[in-house]
Amino acid sequence: MTKVALYDAKSYDRVYFGKISGQYGLEIDFHEFRLSAETAASASGADAVCVFVNDRIDEQCLSKLKELGVKHLALRCAGFNNVDLEAAGRSGVAVTRVPAYSPYAVAEHTIAILMALNRKIHRAHSRVRELNFSLHGLVGFDMHGKTIGVIGTGKIGQLTAQIFKAFGTRLIAFDPYPANDWATSNGIEYVDLDTVVSESDVISLHVPLMAETKHLFNKERFAQMKKGAYLVNTSRGALIDSAAMIESLKSQHLGGVALDVYEEEEGVFFEDLSDGFLPDDQLGRLLTFPNVLITAHQAFLTAEALTQIAEVTAENVSALAKGEVPLEGTQLS
Repeated sequence: MTKVALYDAKSYDRVYFGKISGQYGLEIDFHEFRLSAETAASASGADAVCVFVNDRIDEQCLSKLKELGVKHLALRCAGFNNVDLEAAGRSGVAVTRVPAYSPYAVAEHTIAILMALNRKIHRAHSRVRELNFSLHGLVGFDMHGKTIGVIGTGKIGQLTAQIFKAFGTRLIAFDPYPANDWATSNGIEYVDLDTVVSESDVISLHVPLMAETKHLFNKERFAQMKKGAYLVNTSRGALIDSAAMIESLKSQHLGGVALDVYEEEEGVFFEDLSDGFLPDDQLGRLLTFPNVLITAHQAFLTAEALTQIAEVTAENVSALAKGEVPLEGTQLS
């Protein structure tokens, strides 16, 4: 049996990983706390550790994992900005991820939160539960005929654009590595980033978080947007400068924001704080705007996606434990 320490474990992790652990010869120890240099000692005896988006895998953590004999860091997510890959390479700890779990899940959630925000579904639902059937303040807009800008056209960005296209919209997109055949066949026009920002009624973000994309939307970028335009982010929170977004909302230049991710979500998202307090003042301010809708990083949360995440992660752990090559496109170091 290959021993795995799985961190930041939620109820659904126990269910979906529990279903397949025996099939892949894994003995999984589920930890509800996150992996970091401070908690790395808990990986003692493990052959591999399995982490999620808010575990902090820096050089100090990797050094401790190496000392404990951990050989494999398995990310059960696509993003890896929380891992020091150079330090992993130096330590000899292999890093794998799940690069393409159900892109449909994220694309569909992108549309869902935008439409809920646009048609004020969240506000209407709360009213009706209180027997308030007034329609005052619930006016939205037709998607048909609007210009939609998609930034990043990987698998998720492409699927999101195709769904938007079905509304009868004009689709423009930016990607430094354009998929021209796909764009031509779907009637989508590639333009430069400034054009996407300045011409779109709705902008949807689908790019990874890197040094080049951190705060891609800052004060200057928000000023470029059409007055009243909407911004949707189901990718990574730090693509947006939260302070600049709040200022644009306060000035009523930005029409609305739908977010499934947030710049400083660690310690907040995935947790129940209902009996305590919100430690993040910026997030607290965002929650006061009627034209902001936030979900807690749940775009991936479908049965199909969770099944694929568990299976790909387990396959990678099993393969490396046997000295075999992990699934194509999953190994980072």
